[in-house]
Amino acid sequence: MVAPSLVILLRTLRTLSPIVSKRIFLTERTPLSTWSRVGYQQLRIRLPSNYTFCTVASESDKASDAIEATEIPSRYKDRPWEYLESEEYTTRYNSKLIWSDYRRNHKGSIPPQKTRKTCIRGTKICGNPCPICRDPNIAIHYKNVKLLEQFVSPHTGIVYDPTRTGVCMKQQKQLNRAIETARDHGLLPFQVPYVEFTGEDYSNSHDAVGHTPPPPCLTSGETWYEWYGSLQPDESEVARIKKVYKDYLK
Repeated sequence: MVAPSLVILLRTLRTLSPIVSKRIFLTERTPLSTWSRVGYQQLRIRLPSNYTFCTVASESDKASDAIEATEIPSRYKDRPWEYLESEEYTTRYNSKLIWSDYRRNHKGSIPPQKTRKTCIRGTKICGNPCPICRDPNIAIHYKNVKLLEQFVSPHTGIVYDPTRTGVCMKQQKQLNRAIETARDHGLLPFQVPYVEFTGEDYSNSHDAVGHTPPPPCLTSGETWYEWYGSLQPDESEVARIKKVYKDYLK
């Protein structure tokens, strides 16, 4: 049902221009049975030349679209390290680190002291997710060495703090576990601290052992401590012990 204001507008246009009103009323009142004969002729005048009508997609087209939609996130699912060697990764990141140009959305110029707990909660994705959550092709794995090296300092071997890389806490925990596993498998090097030592630390001339007297020369049957030979056990206690363990004494 046409609104009252629209009816008044149509009546005004009908009085001003009969041709325009004829087309408007024809479009409004023409039944569907006669639209292909009359209404389409009026509509074709107002459509652009490159206009195309939508068609119903066939079952094969729907199947191909579904395959293409699921192919992108699952292409590197089993072998995520191949994504860092693909042209797609080079086109998107070039030679930069995946977190180099990232900045989290926050108020003011000073970022918060901690990153968010997670970027994806169920089916909801937060605004401007972290460098790992925003790219579905990136997967954390201990064999994905090129990805793990981007989060480890090449000088100290210390894992970068998440406040520097912008990675959420959920992905940071997975990164720490993957880096430790990669080091256990020998895929990532260990940074062993350099300790300077001299041969004096292992000689008898060191201050810790230089003033220690040499051990005495003992003869057969002589005790190390002089007072140890003068001790005599209690006869009653010895008898009690022998009675308790008589079945085991030979």
